[in-house]
Amino acid sequence: MASLVHRHLEAAPVPPAVHIRGLNRSFDGRRVIEGLDLTITAGEFVVLLGASGCGKSTLLRILGDLDRDFDGEVDVPARRAVAFQAPRLMPWKPVWRNVVLGLPGRPDRALAERALAEVGLSHRTDVWPKVLSGGEAQRASLARALVRDPELLLLDEPFAALDALTRIKAQALVAELWQRHRCAVLLVTHDVEEAALLADRVLVMKDGVIAHEHRIDLPRPRDVADPDIARLRGRFLDWLGVHH
Repeated sequence: MASLVHRHLEAAPVPPAVHIRGLNRSFDGRRVIEGLDLTITAGEFVVLLGASGCGKSTLLRILGDLDRDFDGEVDVPARRAVAFQAPRLMPWKPVWRNVVLGLPGRPDRALAERALAEVGLSHRTDVWPKVLSGGEAQRASLARALVRDPELLLLDEPFAALDALTRIKAQALVAELWQRHRCAVLLVTHDVEEAALLADRVLVMKDGVIAHEHRIDLPRPRDVADPDIARLRGRFLDWLGVHH
């Protein structure tokens, strides 16, 4: 069993935010991640695709220090934040208190308000989570991640439960927040179109390893109607073994 090593990495021309070498993770004798190597540079937006059970969410949990029962070398920044598919807001606390939940010291309302303003929720500061729409709850979850000023933002299928229009708006918001904060991002998703629209680099995971990789140099913002996006979508589906 290995413990996650928290240490700041030495400066480099393009410093890594994540460095993984020889990562292994098993459940009940079944190897889910096997000898995985991965580097994510500071400020890079990486999207991880893969079928259910391929190990992508397990990898994200390891990077988020939510799973320590692994072998191998994992170097990550001390400042990390995770947003999941379920926003996981505490129903007995107003939205602003959810945003600063877990931060040291007394709850800082001004800090929460600034983060909520960034995600367009200034008008929801004092409401209870139960009155939020699905998209609003996910934006509150993003605000909770932002107040931690992360060097690494981990997103585990955060848009999967949203309707199509709300998902498009949420994708645009994440792209805007990333360009403003420039933290490294690892987004786990099943949506190949989402990957093409958001990523600097797309990884496809199969059988516990990175099986395919593609760097996207298209200008931003990207348009789903762009033929280049359609070609990328087709390539990613091929890699996933999906007929289209």
